[in-house]
Amino acid sequence: MDSRNLFETPTTYRVIRLEYFAALVAVGVLVVQHWHEIRWVPFLILFAYIDVIGYIPGAIAARRSSTGYIHRGYYVLYNLMHTLLTAAAVAGVWCLIAGAEWALLALPLHLFADRSVVGNFLKPFGVRFEPQEHPAYYAAKPLLDRPQPPRWATEAGATGASDTPVRTTLRTEPEPVEVSRA
Repeated sequence: MDSRNLFETPTTYRVIRLEYFAALVAVGVLVVQHWHEIRWVPFLILFAYIDVIGYIPGAIAARRSSTGYIHRGYYVLYNLMHTLLTAAAVAGVWCLIAGAEWALLALPLHLFADRSVVGNFLKPFGVRFEPQEHPAYYAAKPLLDRPQPPRWATEAGATGASDTPVRTTLRTEPEPVEVSRA
């Protein structure tokens, strides 16, 4: 949402997915327009390596785990393989070695499809590798996506006398306690 609230509501999540879908359509149009110029074996390799390295090992580990939580290394692999930064680096190295070609469209096609169609983004360490709603998100969701103003905005009163919002949501750490030394 912003730099201080690192989560999405159902509405903002759908909008972000829609943006990635627009990018997916643009890449898809390029693939169709250059269908006969694409070398398909490199295209398939470039499309598949992202999940072969970044998703499949973690998915296997998660299915074997009794708790569903797995080593952070699987998350790092997933996130590293599923970033546009890595895709750009791979494309750059590919261009230096083999030259620029339309098969490189497989990289954004895969990432944009993951984000728009499947709905997968980077994976934080604190959630299961395979998508499952986190209990803290489940508890906070009704507070995050509602049409009325948040309670902290209305508790200050209609005059806006208080510049400090009143905390009324879930806490992740205890409030600081002032200790007087008398």
